[in-house]
Amino acid sequence: MAVLLAALAGCGGAPPPGGQAEEPETGPAAHQPIATADADWKGVSDAMGRTGKLTDNNTVYRVPLTRSDLNVVSQGVAVKPGLSLGGYATFTRYDDTTLLMGDLVVTENELPKVTDALQAHGIEQTALHKHLLEQSPPVWWTHIHGMGDPARLAQGVRAALDATATPQATSTAQQPPVELDTAGIDNALGRKGTADGGIYKFSIARKDIVTDAGHVVPPGTGVNTALNFQPVGGGRAAINGDFVLTAQEVEKVIQALRQGGISVVELHNHSLTDEPRLFYLHFWSVDDGVALARTLRTAVDATNAQPAR
Repeated sequence: MAVLLAALAGCGGAPPPGGQAEEPETGPAAHQPIATADADWKGVSDAMGRTGKLTDNNTVYRVPLTRSDLNVVSQGVAVKPGLSLGGYATFTRYDDTTLLMGDLVVTENELPKVTDALQAHGIEQTALHKHLLEQSPPVWWTHIHGMGDPARLAQGVRAALDATATPQATSTAQQPPVELDTAGIDNALGRKGTADGGIYKFSIARKDIVTDAGHVVPPGTGVNTALNFQPVGGGRAAINGDFVLTAQEVEKVIQALRQGGISVVELHNHSLTDEPRLFYLHFWSVDDGVALARTLRTAVDATNAQPAR
């Protein structure tokens, strides 16, 4: 199967405004995502009690599930929701089904109830892990997957959310300032980031086509590298996010991160049947923002990432 994909995806966290993916060319075995309109997802928004946003050429309906209710501290840093606590659920339509993919942020006390709700509604849990090293209170991230009727899938996600204190999304008319040398960070990474809730974010799609159970998965479903910078004063930043990697890239990225003093937090899969098989590596560090960006650039360059535009 000959494939070609050029994509810009949202931050994992959330996609940047206008993030789009070009239509890939694939063989007949792979089902392609179908462009939709907001009205097509009314059943999903009604079932979830939350409204999403279309991304990736209108093929991904993404509902933010940020845990702005939590006050999480990691290694002395008060973690802003946009740095590490941005859960989401995405819905993608195909000619034969709808795909649900997402990541729920749950406290340790909420986790058993969330698991039971997901299982009771036929929603798969495909990963369970942490994004941070030392943290208080204890928080977990669980990835979810489902295929079928979108309203039914949304009902299952809603049941899981009802077992948590996840709040409704709130919109702010003005973005708070990002007190970092963002121009220097952009230059170091060779890309332009996006300010979102006081966090400076980058979302980097891969060049290769990713499929799941024979369906082409757009980057906006979470199949993208996410680099997040939170200002902590004096030009320093706390960084968190994850790299999306093939097996051949894992050790190269670990070595690049460690050479720059960036800690590796987790290495795991997010899906059960993705192709190519992908691994997700979470990281953490607090240091000069531009210096961290230089190290992250070395790690990005060790992957099959889309070039900057």
